[in-house]
Amino acid sequence: MKTIAVIGGGITGVTTAYALAKRGFATTLLEQHRYAAMETSFANGGQLSASNAEVWNHRSTMLKGLKWMFRRDAPLLVNPKPSWHKLSWFAEFAAAIPHYRRNTVETARLAIAAREHLFAWAEAEKIDFDVKREGILHIYRDKAGFEHAATVSKMLAAGGLARRAVTPSEMRGIEPTLAGDYYGGFFTDSDATGDIHKFTTGLAAAARRNGVDCRYGMRIGAVRTDGRHAQVTLDDGERTQTETYDAVVVCAGTASRALAASLGDRVNIYPVKGYSITVNLLDAASQRAAPTVSLLDDATKLVTSRLGMDRFRVAGTAEFNGFNRDIRDDRIRPLIDWVHECFPSVNTRSVIPWAGLRPMMPTMLPKVGRGKSPCVFYNTGHGHLGWTLSAVTADMIGDLMHRSLDFPTH
Repeated sequence: MKTIAVIGGGITGVTTAYALAKRGFATTLLEQHRYAAMETSFANGGQLSASNAEVWNHRSTMLKGLKWMFRRDAPLLVNPKPSWHKLSWFAEFAAAIPHYRRNTVETARLAIAAREHLFAWAEAEKIDFDVKREGILHIYRDKAGFEHAATVSKMLAAGGLARRAVTPSEMRGIEPTLAGDYYGGFFTDSDATGDIHKFTTGLAAAARRNGVDCRYGMRIGAVRTDGRHAQVTLDDGERTQTETYDAVVVCAGTASRALAASLGDRVNIYPVKGYSITVNLLDAASQRAAPTVSLLDDATKLVTSRLGMDRFRVAGTAEFNGFNRDIRDDRIRPLIDWVHECFPSVNTRSVIPWAGLRPMMPTMLPKVGRGKSPCVFYNTGHGHLGWTLSAVTADMIGDLMHRSLDFPTH
């Protein structure tokens, strides 16, 4: 039986380990934290959003980044301090602008396939993750934003996703609690939301039931390959040991770039920080006043999800500031203010702030496939759509490894 090490216990690592175990591989999941889903998979926006498949490689994104560079509360914030990593990433980002349409269509196609796998796994393993299949409503405050969204809708349709334009009155019919004036919106009734942390920990438990050796508190000292096997050096805090596997899959989020370099591969992931708040809905009035339908506000680049009766998640922004995990008040405050503006009857007395580093490739497409060595594979770099795409990329890497490692059909 082929032995596989999966490095990383976030959403991509856990889905990958599960997909490999279901194919009969002897799989070991290696995670540095004491539990699964403790970094970027801890408190994201919650959207399973094929409707958010539009990649960022557009000239308008570059212009907005320059315009917002010195606004501390801007939706997109770039630390102007240069680094070779940041410069090379943005150069590749700009080089991908001509592929904006193609990559958007491909992302939509992947997202549609992903949710079929994810919902099937959740049902088979009886995972409760506060799922709501109520759709996602994109809201627009001006004509320009709405017209751009109409163009994006055509690309999403080319990828197989249907979404429809709605008037302001129709928007309030979809989500009656939404306050404010809007030009219009687009509604995707096939999209959904859920708690990524609950799903990932639930699937990690299911992976263990399916034979995965889940090993937490394992720091990776080094990963090497001789072309036939992969050697992983581990430190559990008490001793260091090196283990040999038939193959390794790197699913390590923002740490994937350094691991890839040690294996002779270039995976140009940049850590793009996002923020979220979880509003605890402590009273019946707030529970009634909070939305049940998920939203994406194009002007502020914020998304929402309702997690059960008593939690409301708001997330967004993009900050290019290296491996900085600080939770800044000037980045959290706009999220709270947005709740006051759009849902004024929601009590924000109890708000839990969070920040995580999205592992983002310059093309906005994840790295899924082989490395230079035949026993090295990657499933990483999903950026802001890790929750949305993870199930299908795990299935893709499982199929690829099943074929390429000469694994017998069963």
